[in-house]
Amino acid sequence: MRNETKGTVELTLAMVLSGTLGVFVVESGASPFEVVFFRCLFGALALGAYSLVRGFFTGHGFTAGKLGLAALGGVFIVFNWVFLFQAYEATSISLATVVYHTQPFFLVLLGALFMRERISAGKLGWLALAFVGLVLVSGVRPGDTGSLAGLGFALAAAVLYALATFVTKRITGVRPHLIALVQVLVGMPLLLPFVDFGGVSGGGWGWLVGLGFIHTGLMYVLMYAAYAKLPTAKIAVLAFTYPAVAMGVDWAVYGHHIGLVQALGVPLIVLASLKVTLVRAAAPAPRTAARAPEAASPAATRAA
Repeated sequence: MRNETKGTVELTLAMVLSGTLGVFVVESGASPFEVVFFRCLFGALALGAYSLVRGFFTGHGFTAGKLGLAALGGVFIVFNWVFLFQAYEATSISLATVVYHTQPFFLVLLGALFMRERISAGKLGWLALAFVGLVLVSGVRPGDTGSLAGLGFALAAAVLYALATFVTKRITGVRPHLIALVQVLVGMPLLLPFVDFGGVSGGGWGWLVGLGFIHTGLMYVLMYAAYAKLPTAKIAVLAFTYPAVAMGVDWAVYGHHIGLVQALGVPLIVLASLKVTLVRAAAPAPRTAARAPEAASPAATRAA
């Protein structure tokens, strides 16, 4: 199998797994804080075991500064998951996932704010198109507090993921598996005060273990393996397998689907997000991130 073909299969499988994440969260029956805590716990076991077997801890490349950046990114990642899972509860997996994919636009704004990156007229146009799509997809009506809250949670998750990406891209010379491991390790003490260990039912444990080993361990390994084999353009396109699968699973399992007007907004967000992602990929990298491996950026696929 050709290297690029293998990478395509790996990334597609990773995105399909991402699309099933919402079902594992909902079926666990745990609160968002508890779900994220156990995702961090079981994910750390999976990523730690994989990194140990592959010998990644030897010559890990961490310095105090890089470790600090990874930990800061972990704070953003962990609370990004909390808000996203809260959005699942407040609205639906479909709506939350689509709104969550506004992440690239917040990354553009962060670049303009902190790195003085110029926002071209073209980018502003795509941002405006995405905003129109967001308004259509939200389908929020006056008095519909549930959908409004879900929209807010999903947008908060998108902002936090963009912050995590912004920070993580500044880490060079460290394998992304180890960065992800630091991030989930940071999540455990952060969320421990909010965890009720007796609040998870017997059946819920299976879903939580799956979130850690499948959606954090296996999925991340597949993604990082694929990044090195694929051009950025193909990565950006394949990333949209995730929301497509999430919407299909939400309809098949829970009977949730978006309305006609909302459906009109989906291609607007997808197209604008794809264009902004590809424009950023084609632009020269910031000097501080020039040597960062592409796999170190979680924004490469915007997986949950």
